[in-house]
Amino acid sequence: MKPLVIIPARGGSKGVPGKNIKLLGGKPLIQYAIEAALEITDKDNIIVSTDCEKIKAVVEGLGLKVPALRPKKLALDAAGTNEVLLYELEKLEQAGRLFDSLILLQPTSPFRTGNHILEALELYKEDLDMLVSVKETKANPYFVLREEDNNGFLVPSKSFTANRRQDVPKVWELNGAIYIINTNTLKSKPINQFTKVKKYVMDEFSSLDIDTMMDWQLAEKLLA
Repeated sequence: MKPLVIIPARGGSKGVPGKNIKLLGGKPLIQYAIEAALEITDKDNIIVSTDCEKIKAVVEGLGLKVPALRPKKLALDAAGTNEVLLYELEKLEQAGRLFDSLILLQPTSPFRTGNHILEALELYKEDLDMLVSVKETKANPYFVLREEDNNGFLVPSKSFTANRRQDVPKVWELNGAIYIINTNTLKSKPINQFTKVKKYVMDEFSSLDIDTMMDWQLAEKLLA
């Protein structure tokens, strides 16, 4: 069976208004995720979950069907990705379509490609809860990150005895580009409680996640 891809695309965006269909390099941002998905699966296995008529129109203009908008309760700030994924899975199951795993692609990673997804799929195993894309973080909690103690003094977020950055463990940052999720695990507990999670490492360029106008401007410069 070809992989199932779910692309969540909410209409509201505070950091970059209307970002999911805002033109980046002459294409709606969401088109990058759709093109990457089409490299690995068929149109019928790509679900764009949205609450927005404008996003629906753009997606259908790109050749994908969006049969219905998701409920408004799943478009609120309080609604999590878990609820959206479970809602879409339930609709598929009611139609007799069952999937052991799904690939979550957020529209905000324009430099993630189909090849990245295929490489991640090769690392995914059925006994995992999730395989997730990461990059090596610059904000190392052993050296860079600090927290305030009870006296208001800054202390390292993680204690260490090493004198050099090279001597502490590597720390990985979720880059938001690829999540391959075991659907059975998803039905039993939320993503933030997954324990059997492994990584797929991406470079910093491919890991760019657009959340703010500065991110958007950087993406434009990188495309240029």
